[in-house]
Amino acid sequence: MINYRHILATALLALAPLASNAQQNGAWTIYDTRTSDIGGNNIAAIAPDQKGVWVGTYQGLSRLSGGSWLDYSMFNEKLKDQSINCLMMDERGVVWIGTDDYGVIEFDGTHWTEHNAETRRLKMKFVKEIVKDQDGVVWIGVTLGGIVSYDGSMWEKYTPEDCDLVSDFILDIAVDRANRKWITTNAGVSVFNDRRWTSYTSHDSGLPDDIVPAIAIDKNNVKWFGTLNGLASFDGENWQVWNTQNSPLPANQINDIDIDEDGLLWIATSNGAAVFDGVDRWAVFTSKNSPLPTGNIYKVRSDARGNHWFGNDARGLAKLSGFRMPEKAASASPTPQQPTARHNNTPEPAEAGNENVRINPHLEEGYVTITISSPTAVVTFTNKDGKVVKTIPSYKNGQKINIRNMAKGMYTVGVRTARGEKKIKFNLK
Repeated sequence: MINYRHILATALLALAPLASNAQQNGAWTIYDTRTSDIGGNNIAAIAPDQKGVWVGTYQGLSRLSGGSWLDYSMFNEKLKDQSINCLMMDERGVVWIGTDDYGVIEFDGTHWTEHNAETRRLKMKFVKEIVKDQDGVVWIGVTLGGIVSYDGSMWEKYTPEDCDLVSDFILDIAVDRANRKWITTNAGVSVFNDRRWTSYTSHDSGLPDDIVPAIAIDKNNVKWFGTLNGLASFDGENWQVWNTQNSPLPANQINDIDIDEDGLLWIATSNGAAVFDGVDRWAVFTSKNSPLPTGNIYKVRSDARGNHWFGNDARGLAKLSGFRMPEKAASASPTPQQPTARHNNTPEPAEAGNENVRINPHLEEGYVTITISSPTAVVTFTNKDGKVVKTIPSYKNGQKINIRNMAKGMYTVGVRTARGEKKIKFNLK
């Protein structure tokens, strides 16, 4: 059986470890095949409910309730040794199960509904994500298969061949307050409002990387993206980026994000997990400062009872209960660079025009560098039509900017730092 998780880990994801010295609180419980009856140690999906938690593994579907585990492959043979990639609990209490080989399966606690004909017709193998929008339409993300919508009677498929979806390699989906579907892929993010498509990539937005394994949307409708190069937020106008250099993140590779009832972001990375209040308070969990198992933390979910569940890609499931956010930010290094609280990662200029800026073209090599007197800056390239074609949200002095894919012509380069803002014309011949 082809395992999508192994394909993604091998082909796309790169580790970026960093230890943390944050002090922790709360009680931990570890569930693995050695100490419990959980179905497998490779955790791919987590869905808490009112009584416990559903867990998808590479070996099938398990549920913890009342302190006991139940293996659901006993009731549906298609779940036996099947990779369960995603789980969604709807408002009726129905569990939607995304599988490798059998598409989407519904379970209402008694009856199983299998969409066999649609799975074959729409080629819904390797189902990666399932969400339901405000109209009750179910949206299904398929690895190398695009997006499928299901309104209870009609099925419709969207791929880059017939719409402006940026890629058919779907990684995550979230629905915002305006009922727009935010779809993350291996080539950026696409947004669908049921009529039009909009896309964001690292070349035309503040996304730090085009591979975006995770998205979560908070109560203020701010979008939080987990990428292979850090955490990014987007409030509709401004971007901000956190990474291992300017925050206590334990790794730049972010696999999953969840937002709890208190609005805290829970972040699963390739080297542990973190919790972030979205402004300046952090706590970091690794195998060095907590019982969290070593290795890649693939999934994180919080429940209504204050429990936080972490799925490891080889070491089972961990539960953290009774955690309280520390009053002060936890540091992952002796002197971390904290990002500004403004969502575009841009300091307020002290006085416009005080920043010294020089553009250094290296056209034959296909890049430019910018010399600035401040440590970091936000750099934008705007074409002659006024469209921003490239954004570097946290540019460091002398860093190379790839211009090989930029069209020839006149650009306005905007450089903004704490000392001021400069705009310089640049002709790419």
